Amino acid sequence: MSTEVNPQTYQAQLDEKADRLRDRFAPFTPPMLEVFASEPEHYRMRAEFRVWHQGDDLYYIMFDQATKQKYRVDTFPAASILINRVMPLLLDALKPNPVLRRKLFQVDFLSSLSGELVISLLYHRQLDDAWHDAIQGVRRQLHEQGFKVDIIGRAKKQKWVVGQDYVVERLQVNGRELVYQQVENSFTQPNGKMNEQMLGWALDVTRDARGDLLELYCGNGNFSLALAANFRRVLATEIASSSVKSAQYNIAANGIDNVTILRMSAEEFTQAMRGVRVFRRLQGIDLQDYECNTILVDPPRAGLDEETVKLVQEYDNIVYISCNPDTLQQNLETLSQSHNISRFALFDQFPYTHHMEAGVYLTRKA
Repeated sequence: MSTEVNPQTYQAQLDEKADRLRDRFAPFTPPMLEVFASEPEHYRMRAEFRVWHQGDDLYYIMFDQATKQKYRVDTFPAASILINRVMPLLLDALKPNPVLRRKLFQVDFLSSLSGELVISLLYHRQLDDAWHDAIQGVRRQLHEQGFKVDIIGRAKKQKWVVGQDYVVERLQVNGRELVYQQVENSFTQPNGKMNEQMLGWALDVTRDARGDLLELYCGNGNFSLALAANFRRVLATEIASSSVKSAQYNIAANGIDNVTILRMSAEEFTQAMRGVRVFRRLQGIDLQDYECNTILVDPPRAGLDEETVKLVQEYDNIVYISCNPDTLQQNLETLSQSHNISRFALFDQFPYTHHMEAGVYLTRKA
C-alpha cells in the first residue's frame, strides 16, 4: 500500500483496510465493523527525520521503505501542522552555527493537539556548554516566532534538556477534556484525533459496566483515566518507569482518585494473581479486594503471551485494543472459545500504510 499522503485517495485506502479486516476475522462471526476515519493529512503528532549535510546546506531526509533510497523532505503532510511550520525554521536556526550543526544526524519532533512541541536533536558527538548556550538561543528565537517549543540534545550517555522533556496534551473525549503528559522517547498514541475516537469508543462499549476495571499495558494511563468514569475503581499495570511516572502525573492533573497504577509487566501481574510470586511492589494492595469484571489490554505487536491470555479469559468482559491483526487473530483463537465478539472496530491510526489498529469488545458466552 502506498505511503503517499493524498486526501483524494484516503477513503479508498480506508475502504480497502476495512474489507481486509472483515474478511480476516469473518471466522469469528463478529458484528458489523465500526470504522473510524483519520484526518486525511496532518494526523501524526510525532515525526523523525535523518539529517543530511551537503556543504553549507542542511536538510531532512527519509528512506524509501521499498528501495532504501534516501529522499529529501522539506514538508511532511502526514505530520501535524505545527511540526510542518517549525521544520524549516529549525533548520534556518541551525545552519549558520557550526556548534549546533556538527555531527547532528537526526531530529525528532513530538507535538500535541494543544500546541506544544518538543524537539530532540541527536548527535554523534558529546555535547558541551557551548552547545547548550547556542541551543538556548534557538529556543528563544522560536518562542519569539510564537511557538511553545522545548529542546533536548541527545548523545551517547547524554541527555540535555532545555525547557522540559514532555508535552501536555489535552484531548476532548465525550465532551470532557482530559490532560496527558506525553514524555519524549516514551510510547504515546501517534494520531491525536484518532486517540480521541478510540477513547470515546472504549467509553461507549463499557458504559454499562459493573465493578472494577483491570488494565494491562496501561502506558501513561491513556485508557485508564478516560474509563475511570465508568468504573468504581481502576487497577492498571505498566512496566516502563517513565510511563508509570507520567500516569501518576496524569492522575493528579485530572483530579482522578479511583485509579491505581502498578509498575509491573503483564507477565508479572499474572504470576501475582496466580500466587506464583510475591512482589514487594504490591505491598499494601489487596488484589482480592478488587471486583474486576472487565479487563482492558492494549499489548505491543507481539500480542498476549499464553499465560496472560488465560488470565484475560477469566474476566466476563474484555476490551482488546490491537496494533497487530496477526497476534489479535492468534489470541482470539483462544478467547473466542469462552467469549463472543460484541463490538468490532477499525481505527485508522496510520493512514496510507498497511497497518491496522483494531478494537474488540468480548463478552462471556451464556
